[in-house]
Amino acid sequence: MASSSSCSTFFTLSSQATVHSSLQRNTILAKTQFPVPTKSSESNFFGLRLSPSTSRSPLYSPSSFKSSVFAKVNKGQTAPDFTLKDQNGKPVSLKKYKGKPVVLYFYPADETPGCTKQACAFRDSYEKFKKAGAEVIGISGDDSASHKAFASKYKLPYTLLSDEGNKVRKDWGVPGDLFGALPGRQTYVLDKNGVVQLIYNNQFQPEKHIDETLKFLKAA
Repeated sequence: MASSSSCSTFFTLSSQATVHSSLQRNTILAKTQFPVPTKSSESNFFGLRLSPSTSRSPLYSPSSFKSSVFAKVNKGQTAPDFTLKDQNGKPVSLKKYKGKPVVLYFYPADETPGCTKQACAFRDSYEKFKKAGAEVIGISGDDSASHKAFASKYKLPYTLLSDEGNKVRKDWGVPGDLFGALPGRQTYVLDKNGVVQLIYNNQFQPEKHIDETLKFLKAA
C-alpha cells in the first residue's frame, strides 16, 4: 500500500510539473516578438516586387483570385479604347493605331529580369514586326520616367505606356499569377479593325511571347 501511495504521489507531482512547464513555455512564446521586415525588397522572380505592405499580407485574397481567373477581354472582341502616357509623358490612345495590327503586351515591371528579356526580345525582332505591318506597345504600372529610363537603357524602339494604378490591366482582366501576387504577363494581338485575334499568356518564358505573336502575324 505504501508503494502504491508513493507511485500516486510521484505521478501527481510529475503531471503538475508537466503542466507548469507547458504553461511557462506558452507564456514565453506569447511574449516573443518576431521581427517583421520593414524595408522594401525586390525579387529577381520575373518582376515580383515586395513592399512592407505586401510582405505582411497573404498571397491569397478572394478578389485577386477572381480577377486572375475571369478575363474581361476575349478573342473575337473589339478591344476597349484607353488613353495612357507614353515614356515621354505624351498621352496616347489605342484608337490611334486603328488600321494596322497591334501587338499589345502587359508586363509586370521595368528593370526586372524577365521583363528586360522580353523587352529586348521585342526590340531585337522589331523589324520583323514592322515588316508584318504591326505596332508594338508595352504596358506596365511604372510611371513615364521609369519607362523613359528603361527604354533609353535598352534602346527600345517602340512605345511603352504607363498604367499607374493598373486601371487598364484591371479593365482588360489581365490574369495575375500566384493568386494575384505577381502581375500577369499577357500579350494581345489586335487586327487592323481593333479586334482581338490572339491572347498569349506565359509568365515564366517571356521570350516566347515574341515567337508566338510573330508566328501568328506571319500566318494571318
